Amino acid sequence: MAAKDTAPSLEILARGPEGCFVWNGPPFGNDEPSVKLERVPCSSAKFSEDGSRLLVMKSDFVISIYDCSSFKEIKSFQVPNVLAAVLSPCGTYLQTFQKSSTPQVKNLVLWKTESGESVHQQFQKNMTKTTWPSIRLSSDEAIACRMATNEIQFFDPKDFSKGIVHRIRVPGVAAVELSMVPGSHVAAFIPESKGVPASVQIFACGKEMQSQPVARRSFFRCDTVQLKWNRGSTGLLAVAQADVDKTNQSYYGESKLNYLTTNGSHEGLVPLRKEGPIHDVQWSCSGSEFAVVYGFMPASATLFDKKCHPLLELGSGPYNTVRWNPKGKFLCLAGFGNLPGDMAFWDYVDKKQIGTTKAEWSVTSEWSPDGCYFMTATTAPRLQVDNGIKIFHHNGSLYFKKMFDKLYEAQWKPESPDRFGDIAELIKSVDSLKVTETKSQGQGAVSKKPAPAQKPAAYRPPHAKAAAAVQAELFGGSSTEQMSKNALKNMKKREKQREKKAAEAATTAGGSL
Repeated sequence: MAAKDTAPSLEILARGPEGCFVWNGPPFGNDEPSVKLERVPCSSAKFSEDGSRLLVMKSDFVISIYDCSSFKEIKSFQVPNVLAAVLSPCGTYLQTFQKSSTPQVKNLVLWKTESGESVHQQFQKNMTKTTWPSIRLSSDEAIACRMATNEIQFFDPKDFSKGIVHRIRVPGVAAVELSMVPGSHVAAFIPESKGVPASVQIFACGKEMQSQPVARRSFFRCDTVQLKWNRGSTGLLAVAQADVDKTNQSYYGESKLNYLTTNGSHEGLVPLRKEGPIHDVQWSCSGSEFAVVYGFMPASATLFDKKCHPLLELGSGPYNTVRWNPKGKFLCLAGFGNLPGDMAFWDYVDKKQIGTTKAEWSVTSEWSPDGCYFMTATTAPRLQVDNGIKIFHHNGSLYFKKMFDKLYEAQWKPESPDRFGDIAELIKSVDSLKVTETKSQGQGAVSKKPAPAQKPAAYRPPHAKAAAAVQAELFGGSSTEQMSKNALKNMKKREKQREKKAAEAATTAGGSL
């Protein structure tokens, strides 16, 4: 493990209408983040998985690659009609997808980021969230594969000029997920067809071990699936989702959580103690435990070991999100989206809750790579108002807040958690930091306390309001309704006029005597 004094600094990428910029992450000097990369006009920006490279898509189909150690541009690509671009996990390759009308045009291109050389080209008819990126590489870039019609194709990542080096025949395959650390296995999803149930199958990536799946799980009532590998590539969580719940218990369809292991020790459903949808599931950094948020509201949350045995119940509440700390010590349960933003922070090692707070209207959320901070962001186009970033300590106390007129995304620069010191020592080093709140440019500081919210009045239909006003004018008040401001004003005006006339009459009468 890296020593504390050699740990990298945290960095934050934010993007708005005028482009993206990079801040130094917490702890902040003078309670304000400093700028690491000045604003760059762009339509999108994304780090590579290891945080070594930054991809920035600019206008006129220009794609720039930055070295994240210095944030200097190292290469620029001009790719006409580009629709999507992504970096490989280590930043070695840039993959682009261009709009194409004929199969003769090879619109999927793999480029070397250092030299700008094109190392692989092929035609791809369309692109979806399930099929992008088309060529998948493991985290160490030792394995590369691609889903094709009825098969999974493998390449040599060090020499793509060899073309397809071997294939796995998988009839009807609709989605694949390559295990990341290490890239030893690949999972394939085959939808229902002609009465045959849907299935998830796991294959070994070694050429001599690909004839039969090492694990398989079949199920009916499944339209889509989410595949989540653990670190170590020994276990796979598969969330099977059906668009229609035939039991009529949920408008949002039906979902089941399946668990498969590469050694065949477990192939079945995860034993959940409550009926309802699977809201979220995430592996711990060790790959030995996973957390699930599930069930009808209030949802339940449970931690399981890799044998599917419950380890810890986190209770129930308005939650639909779970985020596990990169160091494995803390985790956050939250309710975002259409939920009010409640967050509960837990210490997994000590098996206790350490804090609660709220982050209303949050769209994205993630732990910092060192595991000490938790960042939420309210972004457009999901929400057009109250855009901004909030950073919390590990126990839920607010550390920093920044508002924007409009914010499209905010993300931590990826770093390996192993490069940071022990989590307990890191927490001690930031305990003295104070909470700060800043405003975006153009917004003044708050100079007065907000007025207390008034209790909303009961609804009255227009005809009742008119009747009350007439009653107030005729009789000077109402026995059942409080007079409106206008009626009260008119009544006082009439009383003053009557008093004035009475005084004038008394003066006139006195003068005539």
